[in-house]
Amino acid sequence: MSSGEQELEVKYLVKDLSPFESLLKRSGAKLEQPRTHEINLRFDTPDQSLTRSYQVLRLRQDTQARLTYKGPGEILDGVRLRREIEFSVSDFKSAQSFLEALGYQIAFMYEKYRAVYNLDDLLVMFDEMPVGYFLELEGPNPDIIQSTSHKLGLKWEARILDSYIVLFDRVREACGLKFRDLNFANFEGLHITPEAMQIAYAESE
Repeated sequence: MSSGEQELEVKYLVKDLSPFESLLKRSGAKLEQPRTHEINLRFDTPDQSLTRSYQVLRLRQDTQARLTYKGPGEILDGVRLRREIEFSVSDFKSAQSFLEALGYQIAFMYEKYRAVYNLDDLLVMFDEMPVGYFLELEGPNPDIIQSTSHKLGLKWEARILDSYIVLFDRVREACGLKFRDLNFANFEGLHITPEAMQIAYAESE
């Protein structure tokens, strides 16, 4: 959830999504988006100027096509704060051609399955990634994000403030992977540990 053009979020690695989905339903959370396949294309200039300046230009296809800009991040009261501008576009392929005509190129592709719940104006995303299961919380302020984390039984100290791309870079280095993209086909038959991502499971014991 964005406050104006700001995004406040944390994410967690979990062993299983099902218990959290059951807990949210018992808590009266509203299903905003059923489990949906996502394709994400991250664009950059040939000299990777956006990556070097910690900016993101992303084209996403899920229930619709969306174009997103994210600015450099900072940490605010234990959560990640970024400027985010996002809007829908009418056609995914046309948007891709538009960006490429401007000189941008695909630097990275990643995919996931995502379901979204709304709990008291906080969004809880259930992400099935090629490297594991994640819960992502977006809310209007850090206090709500932290209190909801506790309600869900998530260890606050296990929160992740890095992007999926940063986690993937750690996995590539730890496992000696040579491929570029974070997709399910590339990870078929591979088992990725939390240690490879330099994170830990967030379920409370």
